[in-house]
Amino acid sequence: MSTPTIEDTTPHSAALDAAESGKVELISITLRIRRFNPEEHPDAVWVDYTLTVDPKERVLDAINTVKWEQDGTLTYRRSCAHGVCGSDAMRINGKNRLACKTLIKDVNPEKPITIEPIKGMTVLKDLIVDMDPFFQAYRDVMPFLITKGNAPTKERIQSEADVQRFEDTTKCILCAACTSSCPVFWNDGQYFGPAAIVNAHRFIFDSRDEGAEQRLEILNDREGVWRCRTTFNCTDACPRGIEVTKAIQEVKQALIKRRF
Repeated sequence: MSTPTIEDTTPHSAALDAAESGKVELISITLRIRRFNPEEHPDAVWVDYTLTVDPKERVLDAINTVKWEQDGTLTYRRSCAHGVCGSDAMRINGKNRLACKTLIKDVNPEKPITIEPIKGMTVLKDLIVDMDPFFQAYRDVMPFLITKGNAPTKERIQSEADVQRFEDTTKCILCAACTSSCPVFWNDGQYFGPAAIVNAHRFIFDSRDEGAEQRLEILNDREGVWRCRTTFNCTDACPRGIEVTKAIQEVKQALIKRRF
């Protein structure tokens, strides 16, 4: 008796067929990059670059192609290219993103893809902004474990619930995507900003830490946590999925109730 066969009726799209065959479908795209070189001109200009790419590549790959093959003067930051270092945060089609985590096919490649530096910070050249004030705000909230007395002789034990209390805010990679998406920060560069508050939260709610009161007093400043207007821009912009707005609200509640 012959073995019965089952006919495969699953529909196959052209894209799926191409993927299964290993064939790469290339497309032509235009990167519209905001260029700024203060040594040449006081104003920024938009420059278009046309190139052929695989739509499954990342925007960072396309930017690299422009620099390596078309214009070596293009200036931007990048490092790990895997969404961990946070150095390639920029505005892509008007939204803060990591270029290394953004696929070309996901940003409407049929139209020019606009790329510009993140907002609210001084642009030094092209896509590079001055990050010093951002990192100063980070340092000001004392982002390290504070304990009293002598060093412990054994491990500080935490329960799973203790860890979950602050685990979300440990994901921050200091890319500044949240802070530079905040309309309060755009208009007030002295505001600590979401990233600094998130990193304060990480230690305020750590059961091993004894410096919560100090951090809360720092954030009780008029440029501190009360400047937040709860627009959720920061949460939407975070490439790590941190609930930034929730963390800020928890810091506010800790200030009011002095419970953490």
